[in-house]
Amino acid sequence: MPNIPLREPRTRLRKHLPQPEALQLIPEAMARQYTAIPLEVNDDVLQVAMANPADILALEALATQSQMRIEPEIAGAEEIQEAIDFNYQSYDEIEKQISSISVPSETIEERIRLDTVTDAPVARALTLIIDEAVKARASDIHLQPQEDKLRVRYRIDGALHDMLSLPLVTATPLISRIKILANMNIADHHRPQDGQFSVKTKGRRSIDIRVGIIATVYGESVALRLLDKSKAIMSLSELGFLPESLAKYEEMLKVPYGMILVSGPTGAGKTTTLYASVNCLDLNGRNIITIEDPIEYIYPNLKCVITQRELGSDTLSFAEALKHVLRQDPDVILVGEMRDLETAAAVLTIAETGHLVLTTGHAPTAPQAIERIINLFPPHERYLAQSRLASSLLGVLCQALIPKADGLGRVPAVEIMLASTPVRSLIREGKIYQLPSTIRTQARLGMELFDQALIRLYRKGVISSENLFTFCNDRDEVTQLCGKVEVQ
Repeated sequence: MPNIPLREPRTRLRKHLPQPEALQLIPEAMARQYTAIPLEVNDDVLQVAMANPADILALEALATQSQMRIEPEIAGAEEIQEAIDFNYQSYDEIEKQISSISVPSETIEERIRLDTVTDAPVARALTLIIDEAVKARASDIHLQPQEDKLRVRYRIDGALHDMLSLPLVTATPLISRIKILANMNIADHHRPQDGQFSVKTKGRRSIDIRVGIIATVYGESVALRLLDKSKAIMSLSELGFLPESLAKYEEMLKVPYGMILVSGPTGAGKTTTLYASVNCLDLNGRNIITIEDPIEYIYPNLKCVITQRELGSDTLSFAEALKHVLRQDPDVILVGEMRDLETAAAVLTIAETGHLVLTTGHAPTAPQAIERIINLFPPHERYLAQSRLASSLLGVLCQALIPKADGLGRVPAVEIMLASTPVRSLIREGKIYQLPSTIRTQARLGMELFDQALIRLYRKGVISSENLFTFCNDRDEVTQLCGKVEVQ
């Protein structure tokens, strides 16, 4: 056996480690065959992570394929498979499947149904598009028809990235395939439609996909929200709280009645936080009901109520669903969003009458989340709303997901406001503008402003100075607190 130089094993094979030029030397099929992934090129040496670096046949095959000397590095088989799934892209295969799609200029509904069955090119192309999005850690996929093409974009770490440009003729069969999976009306091309379906990705991960379709000047535009079920079962300790804040929040969840509000932008992980909160409760000893539109995650120990805008000639809104849910003897109710006056009024009533309510909003800070709830009420009712909110509120979390400094995913930055006596007094009096200073001065209780959370993450090296200033609310204050910081 030849003397193969073996590099020391790394503690972890980082997903972004392989160089693009190294990946181009070894095709994906060969990487999977030998459970090996190329890492980097140094002169005429190709460094390769392998599950079995003593496999001479694999080493020879890799050397022949790359025309380079192989320097193996041992790594776990599962780790390598994950790296292969993440780093090898299937865009060439997507384009190959797309080129096989033939749709006449005047296609009919039944022909579209036949052309979008599971083993058809359009179905395989859609599967590959979803697989690539999951590998890229995308939270959303956008299929946007334009004048001469179908634009495919992924939302990664909060920003949209152009990934593919497909022939415009492929838009109809691709969108029809999505409609079939989501049980939508395939013949309706004018009214907005919402739906949901589930898939198993190449890596065998179960992904729920929430679908929104709307008509535009160039055709129907589709937004797919990717909901990874494995991320819905995170524990509270994984959510990025300060130890003091986590302890206070866990105490908050033990209170039998009141309202907890989780706020933040779209894609900030609010639902993940709510379900992590529910998961720490006594699922067997308490009757827990969720009301969402649409339902994002289904758990066997929870009652998930469906709200739809149209049920024949009737409608079932959040507020109406809440009335019916109260007859189910609930202990805890998770409400997807306080989006209107009726829902806000119903949530306050339920929180005041012996139930724990967890709900979400879209405000960027905890004080603004409070202000938005109050402003849902007409002016003549706001004083009473302030008083009711002050009495029922347990606390507000406001979060956003910030790209990590090492480029590997995102980390939550969490603002937490507890309903202390001073906070309740300010809400009751309508002095919302004074809440930030109160949060700052009551840090000893476990409260933390969003910018303070960002600074803490920056000082620990978790986020870069660039993202510190990109996501902060008050740049001048952050500069003052951090001193002179060089933006990376």
